[in-house]
Order: sequence, then C-alpha cells, then structure tokens
Amino acid sequence: MAYNDVTRVAVLAAVAEFDRVGRGEFLRAAGFGRAKHYFLDIEGRLYDSKAIVGHAHGVSGDGPWRSKDLLGAERTVAALLRALGFTVRFLDADWTWDEIVLACALVEANRWRTVAQEDSRAIELSRLLQSTAIHPLEMRPPGFRNPAGVERKTGDLVSRLPRTGRKHTNGNHLDKKVVQAFLDQPDEMRAKAEVIATVLREWPGEPEVIPDVDLEGYAGKEGGVFLRAHLRRERDPSLKPRKIAQAKKDGAAIACEVCGFDFSRTYGERGHDYIECHHRVPLHVTGPVDTALPDLALLCSNCHRMIHRSAPWLTVEDLRELVMGNRTGPRGSPATVDQGSCSPPASAPCEEVG
Repeated sequence: MAYNDVTRVAVLAAVAEFDRVGRGEFLRAAGFGRAKHYFLDIEGRLYDSKAIVGHAHGVSGDGPWRSKDLLGAERTVAALLRALGFTVRFLDADWTWDEIVLACALVEANRWRTVAQEDSRAIELSRLLQSTAIHPLEMRPPGFRNPAGVERKTGDLVSRLPRTGRKHTNGNHLDKKVVQAFLDQPDEMRAKAEVIATVLREWPGEPEVIPDVDLEGYAGKEGGVFLRAHLRRERDPSLKPRKIAQAKKDGAAIACEVCGFDFSRTYGERGHDYIECHHRVPLHVTGPVDTALPDLALLCSNCHRMIHRSAPWLTVEDLRELVMGNRTGPRGSPATVDQGSCSPPASAPCEEVG
C-alpha cells in the first residue's frame, strides 16, 4: 500500500464525485461506512476521509482501496490529507452517559425493544439530542443524532440485555452499565432521565462556552450535562452580589467557606469582594429549581475546582474536612489557619462564576 500514490488532484476528483452522487451512494459504491472521527473539510462541507482517499487511489490509476484495505487507518489517512494541503477536522460525537440514559429510558418504555426511526418517540429524542448542552456544533459529524442513529443506539442497548442470546452490537462501553442501572434501579434511572430531558429542553439554542473548571474529558462521564447546567446556573449574575450582601449583613468575612482564603487580604483592593458562588446541592439532585441564598456557598477558585473535579461531587463540608485533615501539626493536631495567608490559587482563576 503506497499512500504517496494519492495526489491532491485525485482527492479533488473524489470530492467532485461525492458531490455528484451524494454521501449515501458514494459510500456504498466505495465500500465504506460513515467516518467516525476524521472528516475532510472543503469550504465548510465535510467528507468521509477514508472513503475519499480510497476512491482517490483509484483515480490515481492503481485501483481503489476498499474498507478492508484501510482498517484502523483513520489517523494515517488524516495525516496524508493534511500533507496534501487539505483541512481535516476531528469530530468526536461518541454517545455520552447522559444521552445513553435517555435512549435507555426510551427502550425500557418500549418494553426493552428497539425503537424504529419512524417512531415519533425516536424523532423527539433526536430533536432533544440536538441541544448544545452536550456536543458543540463544531464537533458534530454529518447525520449527528438523527432518528436512524437513535434507532441504532436503542438496538445497541437491547443487545446488552443479559441472557437474551443476542450478539452484542458495536456500541459504547457505557451501554452495558446504563442497561444494568435501569435493571437494578429503574425508578431512580427514570427520574434521572427526566431531569436530563428537562435540562436539555430548557437549554438555550446558542452554543455554550464552558469556563475552565477541568471539564476536558468530562462530557462523556456520568452527569456531564448536569455539570454544564450546574455551572450555567452558578453564572447567574444576580447570585453573587446577593450572597455577598447577605454575608456582610451577617457579619461574615468574604472568604472561602472551605479553606478561609480571603482574596482582598492577599491581593488588596484588586481582590475586594472577589469570590465564587457554588450551589451546595447538585442539579441532578434538585432538578431545575429557583435558587435561595442558603443554597449557595462562597468558595475560592481552588476549592470550587476541587468540588467539581470528579463525580460524585464533594459537599462543602466534605471538602472542608479534607482540607483540615491535610493541615495537621507534627503530632496530628490541627494547624492554625490564617485566613489572610492561605496560599493563593495554584493557577490563574477560572472565569468568575456567579
């Protein structure tokens, strides 16, 4: 197999054929399935990279490559296309835990049978999954979460039922976990699915930019959509001033309720009244509700990150106990905490929350 046989002219010829016959017919004729992650980008139009290169090899005169000739070669094909001066985009649209929970709730409601793409419930779930709360628009491949994709996912879940005798389909590694959770705790999982659906229905239409709070790699984990909604709620601009005003009225310092760090004592006027607001009870527990001031805690940037770093989230009290447990003297006695001299955040504070 000689990748240098593929030329830029041959790739452009493959693109022209793709445009002429359409994606479905092109993939069928080329003997390829849809691309999973890597797509050739030509003026904003996306093309399945392996199928394009396979066809282009035939244009070059040595015969087309088929899918079996390029097994596991997505990255190599992407590198080839970039070397030829093309733009290649990596799109990651693996089903997340939250999405699989919604699909599994649909399967359970359908008596653990696959839901056909023509079914109005599959169409409705497809619409719901178009929310930008989980996958940014720029990370979506063609056909993202269409009804046919919903049907395939419900089929994946049905194949994961224990003792069915059915061969497992090539689904997500989370499929089995979610199916088992529905079998073990059906009421709890139905309730989670309803909260997820509510969050997605209420999510605004524009793409959402999430502040840097260690979210990289979090999206596919349990509760990723809850974390995004939780952080969005914490950025309500009316919350922090109200919470600070209440703290001052009560005679409390504007300092972290976990470690005692006071921004103004360390940074002077620049740190005056700087603090972050955190909802004590996660959204996946309360569901979408109005926020009362006792529901909020004032935290420094570091402690806020530590609470949100992984699931299950710590409570403010849990984190305080953890911090104090690590501040011990030589014989295990608690060290004295000086609120004005606590170490400043280890990194630049994330976008101010609340």
